[in-house]
Amino acid sequence: MPGAKISPGVRFRRRLRLDRGTGMSAWPTHARIDGPIVMVGFGSIGRGTLPLILRHIACDPARITVIDPVPSHRHLVELAGARFVNAAVTRQNVRALLLPLLTSGGGRPFMVNLSVDVSSKALIEICREAGALYIDTVTEPWLGHYTDPALTIAERSNYVLRESLLDLRRRQPGGPTAISCCGANPGMASWLVKQALLNLASDMNIAAAAAARREDWAMLMKRLGVRGIHIAERDTQRARDPRPCGVFVNTWSVEGFVAEGLQPAELGWGTHEKALPPEGRRHTSGCGAAIYLTRPGAETRVRSWTPLAEGQIAFLVTHNESISIADYFTLRRAGRVVFRPTCHYAYHPCDDAVLSLHELAGRQWQPLGRWKILDETEIVEGADELGVLLYGHDRNAYWFGSRLSIDEARRLAPHQNATGLQVTSAVLAGMVWALENPAAGIVEADEIDFRRCLDLQRPYLGALMGVYTDWTPLSGRDAALFPDNVDRGDPWQFTNVLVRETPIEPFETDRRPKRRAAS
Repeated sequence: MPGAKISPGVRFRRRLRLDRGTGMSAWPTHARIDGPIVMVGFGSIGRGTLPLILRHIACDPARITVIDPVPSHRHLVELAGARFVNAAVTRQNVRALLLPLLTSGGGRPFMVNLSVDVSSKALIEICREAGALYIDTVTEPWLGHYTDPALTIAERSNYVLRESLLDLRRRQPGGPTAISCCGANPGMASWLVKQALLNLASDMNIAAAAAARREDWAMLMKRLGVRGIHIAERDTQRARDPRPCGVFVNTWSVEGFVAEGLQPAELGWGTHEKALPPEGRRHTSGCGAAIYLTRPGAETRVRSWTPLAEGQIAFLVTHNESISIADYFTLRRAGRVVFRPTCHYAYHPCDDAVLSLHELAGRQWQPLGRWKILDETEIVEGADELGVLLYGHDRNAYWFGSRLSIDEARRLAPHQNATGLQVTSAVLAGMVWALENPAAGIVEADEIDFRRCLDLQRPYLGALMGVYTDWTPLSGRDAALFPDNVDRGDPWQFTNVLVRETPIEPFETDRRPKRRAAS
């Protein structure tokens, strides 16, 4: 009606539904939430997720509550017509703060956990008590866990955090759906692995269809000859202004990146590997799918490959998907493991983040004074290329993933750069799947419908592409000026992937480069 007042929330939602260069006059509504939505954490990922929820899920913005200890983005929440609570969720207040929000007003509640230093397990237990659906992007412990000197290196690992959640699932099967670790990686990476396997099978003329059981997926991977997987990422986004000293700069959560960077490096450990690396250790309990190194991931480097960068040196930062993917594709016979792929993250962050890591290491891992997340207004160029590199098969290596530029991200959605949009779109996909499957219990991203989730995510992924390469970890090392100790008979051994800071054994005299004779 002419002259009628339009609420800020309605204006916000209308703006989100405008055509932003995608050829769509209106964005599709995928699901409906009739109960309260509680978002814990409103950092870079929270700010990007809220607009996607309002764009694709029918809900009442007035029933959305965002909780965050930093009030600087309160205006974005209130502009959307939602409520902002300026508070930190702690061990002491978690039940008193969250239960009333989840149980007020009727309808099925949904918790979206995008926080740091808040126990994912504790939030899942509260959601189960309240009958609420739940999703997160990482299994987080309470504040102080990662730096607790009373804990062993193994106890600070993602492996142990994951096992504690699996133990909760065993003790409390079924119930409302709670999706653990559903962002870009972990999350989308697991869906990319399955699609990559089907693509590889098709290209190799091997009959394969999407399997129903995890054992069938493991058999397919073994049949294709895939020995391992890198979650291989290269972020080339660049800001207008150079990074100042003393400031940790990143394109996503600095707190999250530093925390995982200071955890031990972890990787799923494949059956083709001949020997543990010198600093490698096995866990004494649990699924046994992974090992850890007695050094932080932020100072552990590996050789990997993405289409833009081609060969690159990346960081082996611990991630849940390194363990869950290796576990999911484990094949057992009579209780004995007969096949498992090696799996790990190989991450080259944006250049400013690399410089920040170097400065952090020089300070003996003591925090820098300040930190900054580059938003879409500060980045002038670049892309995030995130995919899975399946290697060791007859066609050597196959990378399948998303290449999303900052320009595309700006056109597609507000309040996020390319890195953020790959994460937030995966959160959206997981939320829709949970609403369509509300009684699945506690599940990992590996276990949900990869096709449905990738279809939901696809409009936000830029170019979703597959590329073959003849690169191996030995590429270019024959001509090295400094001889290297490598396994030349088996290029895809982890010993060839790992960048050793010092040689494991002395160089042989006859392998030293000869001096050129004077002319």
